[in-house]
Amino acid sequence: MSRLTNFKKWKIKKGIFDHFPSKTLTPFLTFLSSLFLRLPFLPGAAWPLRLSPPIFLHSFILFWGICSFSHSSSQQVTNRYLSTSSDIVSSPTSAPLASNALQLKNKRKAVIALLADHGFSESQISDLDKRFPQILSANPEKSLLPKLLFFQSKGLSSPEIVKLVCSFPRVLTGSLDKRIIPAFDYIQAVLGSEEKTLASIKQFAGILVKDLRISAGPNIEILKQIGVPDSNIFKYLQYQPRVFLINPVRFKETVERVTEMGFNPQQLQFVVAVFILRAMTKSTWDKKVEVYRKWGLSEEEILLAFRRHPWSMMRSEDKINGAMDFFVNKMGCEASFAARRPILLSLSLKKRILPRGYVYQVLLSKGLIKKHQNLILFFESSENCFIEKFINPHKEQIPGLLELYKQKLMDSRR
Repeated sequence: MSRLTNFKKWKIKKGIFDHFPSKTLTPFLTFLSSLFLRLPFLPGAAWPLRLSPPIFLHSFILFWGICSFSHSSSQQVTNRYLSTSSDIVSSPTSAPLASNALQLKNKRKAVIALLADHGFSESQISDLDKRFPQILSANPEKSLLPKLLFFQSKGLSSPEIVKLVCSFPRVLTGSLDKRIIPAFDYIQAVLGSEEKTLASIKQFAGILVKDLRISAGPNIEILKQIGVPDSNIFKYLQYQPRVFLINPVRFKETVERVTEMGFNPQQLQFVVAVFILRAMTKSTWDKKVEVYRKWGLSEEEILLAFRRHPWSMMRSEDKINGAMDFFVNKMGCEASFAARRPILLSLSLKKRILPRGYVYQVLLSKGLIKKHQNLILFFESSENCFIEKFINPHKEQIPGLLELYKQKLMDSRR
């Protein structure tokens, strides 16, 4: 039997070429036939890429269709391909592929239904699929459901579970028996209660997919060895668990750096400084130091500010500049004032400093307060305390001051 006869004997259902223009169909088939005739047919040899003749023809049809209809959208091409492929007679190669595709589609439907039943919205499921598509291909009954039930058994509500998973989708793909349960038990053993453990994983669910005896354990021991109280360690494990998930060598280097800066291991600020330096690269630290230098602060003053309030170094360069500009140029403070009162630089510029700064200027212009008097209390106090101490006592002298202040707050949120 000749190769051409073999080619003609392929079972192609009627209508497969109906979508192709007749002017290009004949040359295409001629080309395909000539190419087919040139391919070697050795006894027992496999087709290129192990494709059977019908699948090989199928691939050429798809390729030709894409090239011929480049003006069409990708979705139209895909739809045409799918409708065309359904007309090709099943082959030993295509049947398993179709079966696998159907199984995958059914599994995705089952996963979506399971997540929806546990409180996930359509948009949240779509977001999970984009960020971590492995979830929608997991086994819903054997892999996902046991983890959701485990979280429920620990007292987490459906909204809390949804928030937990959306914040760290990988928590649903980690092994329940080998990772999640051992991690949960380890944290509970360290913190001493299930309530504190839940608070920790709510802060960072990623702690549940780590082998904590290897990652967190050595770092906790490093802090204990230099005299950090257990209460401070546990407080950070509860509210900032991410700080412990670092290579022990790097963690020890950070701890040594904090010690050299003059922090007291007995104080909570020591652990805070470790957390901040761990979250910041050296180049980022150097850039922020340079910002303070431009405002006239010395190296010693910058370290003093960091020791008094480490969070002052977590502000962006723009926010540091904005706060320094306000206190130095508008309030008339010395640049060194920031080193002595660094907590002021950690306050929100738009939501706290500027609105209250407006009230400060009004009171100062009326002679109702003295310059630089009670600045810490003025800017740091709670909202209710600020209104009670600095606005209500002056209602008669400055009518409408409270309304003006609230308007400034509203403007800052726009």
